[in-house]
Amino acid sequence: MSDLRNLYDWFARSAAAHPDVTALEVGDARLTYGELRELAERLAARLVAAAGGSPPRRVGLLAARSVTAYAGYLAVLRTGAAVVPLNPEHPAPRTARIVTAAGLDLVLAETADGAAGLGAPVHVAGPAELAALPDTPPPDVPYRQAGPDDLAYVIFTSGSTGAPKGVPITHRNICAYLELVAGRYGIGPGCRLSQTFELTFDGSVHDLFVAWAGGGTLVVPGRSQLLSPVKTVNSLRLTHWFSVPSLISFASRLGTLAPGSMPTLRWSVFGGEPLTLRAAREWREAAPGSRMEVLYGPTELTISCTAYRFPDDMGDWPRTPNGTAPIGASYPVLDLLLLDEEGRPGDSGELCVRGPLRFSGYLDPAHNAGRFLTDGLRPAGDGPPPERHWYRTGDRVAVRGGHLIHLGRTDHQVKIRGHRIELGEIEAALRRQPEVRDAVVVTVPAADGEPELQAAVSGSGCVADRLYAALGEALPPYMMPRRITVLDQFPLNANGKIDRRALLSELGHPG
Repeated sequence: MSDLRNLYDWFARSAAAHPDVTALEVGDARLTYGELRELAERLAARLVAAAGGSPPRRVGLLAARSVTAYAGYLAVLRTGAAVVPLNPEHPAPRTARIVTAAGLDLVLAETADGAAGLGAPVHVAGPAELAALPDTPPPDVPYRQAGPDDLAYVIFTSGSTGAPKGVPITHRNICAYLELVAGRYGIGPGCRLSQTFELTFDGSVHDLFVAWAGGGTLVVPGRSQLLSPVKTVNSLRLTHWFSVPSLISFASRLGTLAPGSMPTLRWSVFGGEPLTLRAAREWREAAPGSRMEVLYGPTELTISCTAYRFPDDMGDWPRTPNGTAPIGASYPVLDLLLLDEEGRPGDSGELCVRGPLRFSGYLDPAHNAGRFLTDGLRPAGDGPPPERHWYRTGDRVAVRGGHLIHLGRTDHQVKIRGHRIELGEIEAALRRQPEVRDAVVVTVPAADGEPELQAAVSGSGCVADRLYAALGEALPPYMMPRRITVLDQFPLNANGKIDRRALLSELGHPG
């Protein structure tokens, strides 16, 4: 283990070793490690001053794909506070709920637009404010050195009760992760790593700090560029790529995944949702000089807990029963267990994990109920789980050919283009509309084979367009159903419960 005690230390070590190497490219901006560190230090001092002169505990970051976003992330960590990413494109009421749930002391925002009424003081640091920082001496303010058991960041995921669910990750968790993965991809000065994930998605932490831990350059594509992955890889001269597999579908539909079309790539890593073997072959043929790896893991297990590295020879690639790439094997520091429906260990069942990457429980302890098992595999309460308790991932996994294979979810949680979504949260938002009696959200295959959301509602006076507009005020774009169908009543099974298979048939998708 290294002597790096917190997440900021991983960046600071590279900044000391490579001050003149480019650390960040975003838009037209280019910052060396020395310049980015100086900017983060000065911005951190402003945050402490804005918090009343004492270091804050938790700071929201309302910025995306900008210098403010990345310098701000480092600045928050430098103050000793935890970063709570907030997406500027999400509806303001949802963001305000997160601000309240996280107990934020301060929000760092790129612009004042959309930052009003959040329930916490706002410090604006857009391009003009950042440009002015070097012209003034930093205030003499105290910093708090974050320790291993302090929070590094909090990611809010979709919650089944209709409210976002806070997942706090400590510096001990994320430093243990970086110890495992930062050296896997041969990163050093001259390497150019993609930053495809939004900061509200924990894959972004991998993007930032795996790049910065090795002295590589974090290269940030614009959102529109992500829809043309091959063009983006080539125009930005990327050597390392990490994204959700659905971006392969975009490239394939554009007809750009020609053999040898991405010669600069040395590593291609995918995570966030299952990777089909067909898509993997397409990508590998387009990037023949690139090694490929799949990472799997929920936010609660600090980004990823298993990995599968494809053999260099495509003839040695595995065949799996569901046509998706294996998720591989767990990291050696973790304990892993598969429990069948009777709660007995076996070769298939719900994946349960414990070890140094496992988080210490949800921000709201009420969310812990049902998510942990004791050392004796009994249901745990909703208090803080001891280290020996197992986290129940809710994922069905089996061992096939010596590898772990992901078989699906044990509940109604789904992944849509890398975003983890509780269908219950969308259903709850629909049921809050006065004319809706009941609501069901399902996933169906889209025309391109990717899953998409569709909703069905019942109730007098329901108008699909009006419901869609109301949802847009409550949910982020990735949670919006593709279609809302109004039914007189839902089909029921013999037990009087909603028959989801019959419902799918009514929606035009016979199962």
